[in-house]
Amino acid sequence: MSSPWAGLRLVVTGGGSGIGAAVVTRAAGLGADVLAVGRRADRLAEVTAKARAEGAGTAVPCAVDITAPDAAARIAERAVEVLGGVDALVNNAGHAVFDRLEDAAEADLREMIDTNLVAPALLIRALLPLLRASQGCVVNVSSVGGVLAMPNRSFYGASKAALNSLTRSLAVELAPEVRVNAVLPGPVDTGLWDLAAGEGADTLRESIVAGTPLRRFGLAPEVAAWVCHLVDPETSSWVTGSLVSVDGGRTA
Repeated sequence: MSSPWAGLRLVVTGGGSGIGAAVVTRAAGLGADVLAVGRRADRLAEVTAKARAEGAGTAVPCAVDITAPDAAARIAERAVEVLGGVDALVNNAGHAVFDRLEDAAEADLREMIDTNLVAPALLIRALLPLLRASQGCVVNVSSVGGVLAMPNRSFYGASKAALNSLTRSLAVELAPEVRVNAVLPGPVDTGLWDLAAGEGADTLRESIVAGTPLRRFGLAPEVAAWVCHLVDPETSSWVTGSLVSVDGGRTA
């Protein structure tokens, strides 16, 4: 019996590192054809080459900054060219800067809103005809920061709360043709987390681990498995509008 992943066509943003790279690798390993989108062509080339070498499917890089004015149209055009259509969009690319309200920069807030909310919304809209044609799905990679109080990280939390709201609203608006869900990771051990936390990363890490029932950070492949679970047409065909926490128990 053939796998439901054989020939499944995915667009994954933020595909050059962290959770996005893990999704690209897992999806291609299951047999999917993946367009990996990201800003760094070198990292995308490494990730997609590894995915092609190890997986049953294919992976192709697409070096685009998702916040560029024409990004959504360019990605949609490339998806048609490379994949011939889209069965699933994984909005994984994200931006995070942690700071107190008094110290937070307006530019950081705008960049987080543009990356974490505006770009995913515009990409869903650009790919919507393709997703409707395939009866496809969207998985947004959000954060538990969108449902928990986030002192000293309020701007980031607000941008993810907005993405959660977008997920639930579009799940209703786009049904029954297109499913829309979100995965809400807790703290995941990626380079983005340390970059966002800055000089206080070690202290913040200790505090977060102490407040996490499973007493550790998550790993990118653990989150990627849940992203792929929500894409899988066999396991999740009756799931839409869900915000799935993958967080070591932080939201319990």
